Amino acid sequence: MTNSVSFLNWGNLALHHPSAFLLAAQLLSLILYVALETVPGQQFILGIFGMLVLLLVVWVVIHSPAINWIAWIIASLAILFSALSWLLSNPELLIWAALLEAMLYFYGAGGLIVYMMGDEHVTTDDLFAAGATFTLIVWGFAYLYLVCQAWCSGAFSYATHPQEPLSFLELLSLSFTNLSATGLSDIVPVKSSARVLVMLEQFAGVAYIAVVVSRLIGLTLSRLHDKDAP
Repeated sequence: MTNSVSFLNWGNLALHHPSAFLLAAQLLSLILYVALETVPGQQFILGIFGMLVLLLVVWVVIHSPAINWIAWIIASLAILFSALSWLLSNPELLIWAALLEAMLYFYGAGGLIVYMMGDEHVTTDDLFAAGATFTLIVWGFAYLYLVCQAWCSGAFSYATHPQEPLSFLELLSLSFTNLSATGLSDIVPVKSSARVLVMLEQFAGVAYIAVVVSRLIGLTLSRLHDKDAP
């Protein structure tokens, strides 16, 4: 009986807060990058987990105002290119898969933003959606950086190994620090294409805070004011 109740609780949580599961999966992947760093077959395990995250993104899109079939097409193509890349040992296909993943993450982020902006009151799921949207944008730009690095050699320079390509985790770190305006400055965009992407992410970060986060804060303060009003 307890297991049935627990399953129903998880089902209700998944139904009413799909963004929470996506946010948790994104943060869990950061832990996996560290935990699997020295494990054989790390890329394969992370690739499988990445595919599950893509399906979570589609699931979140289904619960947002975005068009479902667009997300399904992008996700299906991304998974197909990733699988073919592993089967054929063709890294070029993996780059195309990364580009499709970036498109899906941005599409999912757009759907969540429309969802949050459409609410008249701040709900718990809005707060989860705000966090999930941030991570979607971060991952989207990280994949764009990966594509930029593959298509434009020497696009980025890292202080410890300036002549070597950056790993996805290093590019993800750049994306986190860039979108959050932290700016650790250990990774530097060198080529024009990389600089443009960095500038676009900086603009996206400022716009996200100015429009989405400020609106959620404003609605929260308005609700508190209404409660305190006589």
